[in-house]
Amino acid sequence: MANTPQAKKRIRRNEKRAEINGNRLGRIRTFVKKVEAALEGGDKTAAAEALKAAQPELARGVARGVLHKNTASRKLSRLTKRVASL
Repeated sequence: MANTPQAKKRIRRNEKRAEINGNRLGRIRTFVKKVEAALEGGDKTAAAEALKAAQPELARGVARGVLHKNTASRKLSRLTKRVASL
């Protein structure tokens, strides 16, 4: 258990940041799932639109430190390749 006031403050801040980061990750996952759902449906225009919406979300996740840049790049590359193959 934290004894010093600073350690207690760090615990509070860490919990707050963890909640924010979890929400950001959830938002990114939602956008990626929308692309995958459009791909499953076979609708190329819907998939392209969903990909266009997911792209800045992935970039925002990298900028905020929620995702590693290579992870975001890999996800985007794979999704783009799947949309193009429709």
